Amino acid sequence: MRNGIFLLVAAFVCSVAVADCPDAEKMKLEQLDRAWGAATEKGDRQFLTALYADDYEDVGLAGRMGKTAAVAAAMRTSEQVRANPNPPKQIYDHYIISCTPVSALVTHRSTTIGASGQPQYFRSVHALEKRGGNWVVVSNAGHALTPAGEVLYMEHDWSDADRKRDVAWFERNLGDDYSGISSRTGALSTKQQEIADLRSSKRTVDSAKASDLVVRVEGNTAVVTGVYHTTGKDEQAKAYDRKTRFTDVYVKRDGRWQVLTSQGTLITQ
Repeated sequence: MRNGIFLLVAAFVCSVAVADCPDAEKMKLEQLDRAWGAATEKGDRQFLTALYADDYEDVGLAGRMGKTAAVAAAMRTSEQVRANPNPPKQIYDHYIISCTPVSALVTHRSTTIGASGQPQYFRSVHALEKRGGNWVVVSNAGHALTPAGEVLYMEHDWSDADRKRDVAWFERNLGDDYSGISSRTGALSTKQQEIADLRSSKRTVDSAKASDLVVRVEGNTAVVTGVYHTTGKDEQAKAYDRKTRFTDVYVKRDGRWQVLTSQGTLITQ
């Protein structure tokens, strides 16, 4: 199996967020973002009023929206959530955070899972500034992910699942007719064999990084190519450092992408 990871790098230009900040500050910003989502669902007006800067501006396809309108919109969302006996589930992940001591740019994936069980994916972008010792949101933008974006995020999910030995991910996202080609032996494998290997293998993955990622989408078929660099220990507990050029093919079935086939070629030079 080709162990995949995708690091999505957003191409934003921010004149103030030009230097990096400590991991501890990034964690605070992620926690603040998650608290923002929870406050919107609960209708915590006090929290939201303090979070939005007085000069806050939401920039979206529906037009511009200031602080007062944003808080009012959050209250309406909360009312809808409370009135729904089976409210949509919100998931925030794949955070990319850059910041200086006084400014920050936070991007992440937002997933909404409604009653149908089919996920809807969005990309959120937040600009924050530190004022009076506290982070406040000064601008917000977001958009639905394109099919290509959905597939590339799956590459990232795939890597996480392999590293964590998340069998449930493979059961859900490999097609029942999946076939894989090993980058080391050239052997063919089925979905059932991949999952059995994941359960029994003593291999571990310590680090993983993908580069040269290209996705092409034609209707309900997507092809991703790239180079995967991974380190870890093999089944004999021997350290390895391996690069593989891979091709993954996805098909969209019943509204969601599944992996149809994966092939890897070991890079020896």
